[in-house]
Amino acid sequence: MRFRPYAWMPRPLTWLARVLTVLVVLGLALGGVVVWNVRASFPQLAGELKVDGLVGKVTVYRDKTGIPHIYADSPEDLFLAQGYVHAQDRFFEMDFRRHVTAGRLSEMFGAATLTEDKVIRTMGWRRVAEEELPLLAEKTRHYLDAYAKGVNSWMDRNRGAAARSLEYAVMQLTNSGYEPEPWTPVDSLAWLKAMAWDLRSNMSDEIGRALAATRLPRGRVEQLWPGYPFAEHQPIVTRGSVARGRFDQDGEPRSSVTRQPDAPPAAGALARAAAAVRAVPSLMGDPAGGSGIGSNSWVVSGEHTVSGKPLLANDPHLSAALPSVWYQAGLHCRKKSAACPFDVTGFTFSGVPGVVIGRNDRIAWGFTNLGPDVADLYMEKVKDDSYLLMGQWKPLAVRTETIEVAGGGPVRLRVRDTMHGPIISDVMEGVRKALPGAIETAEDLSGDATGNIPEEAADAVALKWTALEPGRSADAIFALDAAQNWQEFRTAAASFDVPSQNLVYADVDGNIGYQAPGRIPVRAKGDGTWPVPGWSGEYAWQGTIPFDELPSLYNPPEGYIVTANNAVADPERYPHLLTRDWAYGYRSQRILDLLRDALKDGGKVDVEAMSGLQQDSRNGFAGFLVPRLMELDLAGPAKDARELLRGWDGSQGLESAPAMYFNAVWRHLLIETFNDDLPEGARPGGGDRWFEVVRVMLDREADPFWDDAGTAGRAETRDDMLRRALALAYDELSARLGPDVAAWRWGDLHSLTLTHQSLGTSGIGPVEWLFNRGPFPVSGNDDAVNAAGWDVQEDYAVGWLPSMRMVVDLADPDRSRWVNLTGASGHAFHDNYADQAPLWASGQTTPMLSREESVRKAAANTLTLLPGAAPVQAPAP
Repeated sequence: MRFRPYAWMPRPLTWLARVLTVLVVLGLALGGVVVWNVRASFPQLAGELKVDGLVGKVTVYRDKTGIPHIYADSPEDLFLAQGYVHAQDRFFEMDFRRHVTAGRLSEMFGAATLTEDKVIRTMGWRRVAEEELPLLAEKTRHYLDAYAKGVNSWMDRNRGAAARSLEYAVMQLTNSGYEPEPWTPVDSLAWLKAMAWDLRSNMSDEIGRALAATRLPRGRVEQLWPGYPFAEHQPIVTRGSVARGRFDQDGEPRSSVTRQPDAPPAAGALARAAAAVRAVPSLMGDPAGGSGIGSNSWVVSGEHTVSGKPLLANDPHLSAALPSVWYQAGLHCRKKSAACPFDVTGFTFSGVPGVVIGRNDRIAWGFTNLGPDVADLYMEKVKDDSYLLMGQWKPLAVRTETIEVAGGGPVRLRVRDTMHGPIISDVMEGVRKALPGAIETAEDLSGDATGNIPEEAADAVALKWTALEPGRSADAIFALDAAQNWQEFRTAAASFDVPSQNLVYADVDGNIGYQAPGRIPVRAKGDGTWPVPGWSGEYAWQGTIPFDELPSLYNPPEGYIVTANNAVADPERYPHLLTRDWAYGYRSQRILDLLRDALKDGGKVDVEAMSGLQQDSRNGFAGFLVPRLMELDLAGPAKDARELLRGWDGSQGLESAPAMYFNAVWRHLLIETFNDDLPEGARPGGGDRWFEVVRVMLDREADPFWDDAGTAGRAETRDDMLRRALALAYDELSARLGPDVAAWRWGDLHSLTLTHQSLGTSGIGPVEWLFNRGPFPVSGNDDAVNAAGWDVQEDYAVGWLPSMRMVVDLADPDRSRWVNLTGASGHAFHDNYADQAPLWASGQTTPMLSREESVRKAAANTLTLLPGAAPVQAPAP
């Protein structure tokens, strides 16, 4: 979503605010005062500071990129210092995030964000986090408390807008009364709900199918969501099954129970629910954007490496953000013991204690999104404050939420819940799309308990989602950080309820492994691909898959494991339904193929080879589409442009003219072929699902999708649409990049502008100039290994990408490499605000140090934190 902080103002005031902003910014710049305002919030990085709540001395080493390594004598001091350091660099980001997860953005930005607040309040993210806190282990609660004390100690020291960050100084222009509240442990827990939401798997597919069914018959809708190509693209786990209540990697296959797909539901309420889902701010990714969110991780055992010890690579693909969603850090107990078990380096979330992805002194781990179907949409029949369930009207649970709005009065929101969950279509009740709402398409709809279908279409949609139940994912973070072996790693993974991730593992003893964790529902009926009738009672969840029955691998004989959001296991082998909506395996198979090539004839890989694989830019669909394009009879300037594709190897580097033309052809082919048949919300955004759809259609010259519904009296065929795409692509690129096709460059249009998540889309040029950076030309594509995604409905601009890259060498921690998307600092104009972005864009990395002697040697700044009350800094005038 895009934030427009001035959108709540009446038009004359909006104009005035913009004029004043320009005048203020220019005036400050001319007077030199802007330099003071910008630097006033830069943190102290060297010397000594007294921090309230500390028991002992803490040392913070920062290298030239600003990455901190924190050394303490107790875990409480360690996490208190982490809270202080996070706040030093990223407090505005933390404050913004907690307002998102609490549904309180309107307190900061006014009525422009009311829709987002209403949706999140309806789901109740913060209410669930509050319920979670007492369920956590006592140690976890202590660590969360310590972290909050550290944040609040920083807040007490830094009073006033200018002392905290430039964003607060800018916000004073429109919301001068805003003052951040003290940090709480629940603020940290609520962020895990945002993480789960953005990685929530197939909800967008579920909605997309149902919306497509308002225009197309069932069979044509299913054609747009083809099955996973198991014969061509290998799943993660290729052996074993469930036996005697456990997953046995040597077990005999057991086929899963065949489930009939759910039936297409009514569309009116669903359209409102779809709008509600799209309204939620995406803090990590944007699964609703058409391509989904991916990631790569793989691990190679020591028998295949130069060092003789395992190598582990990870690059999660998330939305572009400034600052990056990740914050690099090291957390070290000076003397490691049972009482202080942490010696961990990796990627953290500002606002959350601990390390999420990384390595400690014994093991390393990485994440990709497993993508199980953990959310269902239930179509509900509602009357007054009751809903229909199995022939009876049951009372809705009703509560009232009050949303405070900057520049306006409070807004009261009435939230209604069924037994399935909150009614999310309520928060968009003013948005009713003119879509057919007939239930006649649902031929196998069960109706109520008597077998009767209600006379009217369903008029509400409720969301059932595993993350709306309290869990223990926070326990898992600290347990992962302290784990010393495979058994302790699996014990930690068992608490990682949401979001469900593919976890890859390696240790210094040479072992590698894979574990699928998470709370994954078992359904009484249906396969989770369509919204279902809530009134029948037939589609209830019956529990969750036991952790011990989830797929797992330990030291597989081939000596490597690859995950890239591909299918976890073939349903012919694995008995439980995880999902039917996987990524289609183009990236994972490319990684497997490249690894196998590198390892054949006794070849071995090193850190450099693993980093190089992360940069592979080959387009996995070019081999299918280019031959068809070259076979066409073609005339006009597009014929000359097509010659760019002759002999092209599919690589998509910055300087590639063939990549630029091919992607333009692909964009126009999808738009011209499918937009006329599909409503908004179901149209192609790109990605490997559409690779698979079109791959099948290329052998069907007269498939109905090739026909343009806008040309009466004529039925277009495959070759007509291919020619049209070639011509439109040439027209677009010649207008934008000039008529010399050889001069076209993929990086000219496929570029990344790092945009500040709130003020970066303010609509005010000088404000956006303060906070945004770029553009940076970017290689790769949606489902290349170097997955830099873009939306074909919009432009070629990069929207989601490898949010970080990491390669861990278990033989020598100092040979490990990493890079973040932006930088450690969240302060605009700080040296470390976006200093890693050029490295990231060019495929470079920096040393991922973890040995204390190496950390000290690389330190550019050393800060000592001492016990004692911090002096309060007076607010800036």
